[in-house]
Amino acid sequence: MSKSESDKNQPFWETKTLDEMSQEEWESLCDGCGLCCLNKLQDEDTEEIVYTRVVCRYSNLETGQCSDYANRSVNVPTCVQLTKERVAEFDWLPDSCAYRLIYRGQPLPEWHPLVSGKSDSMKKAGYGITAIPVVIDNGNLDYEDYLIEKP
Repeated sequence: MSKSESDKNQPFWETKTLDEMSQEEWESLCDGCGLCCLNKLQDEDTEEIVYTRVVCRYSNLETGQCSDYANRSVNVPTCVQLTKERVAEFDWLPDSCAYRLIYRGQPLPEWHPLVSGKSDSMKKAGYGITAIPVVIDNGNLDYEDYLIEKP
């Protein structure tokens, strides 16, 4: 069997680089954990990024996904759009993030919906904002009161 025939029998995330993926394939890599939506603080001196358990009001606490994904950058101007071109910059994403895993040439975890074939497998495995006691940002929170370890 030739390499191209072999590739046809393997999932796209095992045979394509992020740059080679279609927009639909790129979007499907997201497991919907919502961990990228946790508000983060950056130390001005060290540039270290620290996670909080605070999410914006558009975070769906049942699913872990954005409730208005199409308008996320308008609704929350500080929302960072993950793109193929900028994936190397996103070292603040959790180590379980599919974009980071594929970028580093690592396999997706067995609980990832693309691997398991089940949209709720990530949640059942205990990953994501549905597994963290998150707080919805009301604009008056001191984020330092809600610090957590990087998920």
